[in-house]
Amino acid sequence: MKVSFLMFEDNNELREALVTALNEKDEVVCIGNYDNAIHATQHVKELKPDVILMDIDMPGINGIEAVKQIKSQHVNVEIIMFTVFDENDKVFDAICAGATGYLLKNSSTEKIAESIVDVANGGAPMSATIARKILFQFPQFKTAGKEKFNLSNREVEILNYLVKGKSYKTIAQLCFISHDTVRTHIKHIYEKLQVHSAPEAVAIAMEHRLVN
Repeated sequence: MKVSFLMFEDNNELREALVTALNEKDEVVCIGNYDNAIHATQHVKELKPDVILMDIDMPGINGIEAVKQIKSQHVNVEIIMFTVFDENDKVFDAICAGATGYLLKNSSTEKIAESIVDVANGGAPMSATIARKILFQFPQFKTAGKEKFNLSNREVEILNYLVKGKSYKTIAQLCFISHDTVRTHIKHIYEKLQVHSAPEAVAIAMEHRLVN
């Protein structure tokens, strides 16, 4: 079953080219694309996508404000910020607003499709810089103490790949295990770290030096 997504991007040429290329992929399908996010919440309500690709700088309403509006009404939809540069402050603000991760616009269509699937399955494409900012935004991460999390060697290995921003597909290939096995390991990692998302897991891993 394909992962459905909406795309909000004001560069019409880029948006149309990417939608065409992504719709040729077996794993994803674009069910709507727009040059602004003014009516984003309505589009999400009507089309019910699994994932949203959201530009940051757009006319009418920027991507960060759009994320806030969407997540206030549709908490389960995953949002990936789609940006030209590694704009740490803007990306951080978007993730604090509810986005799951971000992609650079010069990413290959293969990388974009892979990330859409990954986010739908619980992943979060994100740099260590952003994860570090998240760590210091939330005091509970800093005061959690040095208690043992009882992670297995395999779980530490997979957590290390999460910190490096690797996708589930790539982790499966690097560990020589199935995609479903990766998902199971990550579920156990979340349970042991007492978190509910990849950004939180990455932040705790960095704070407690659980990975190299």
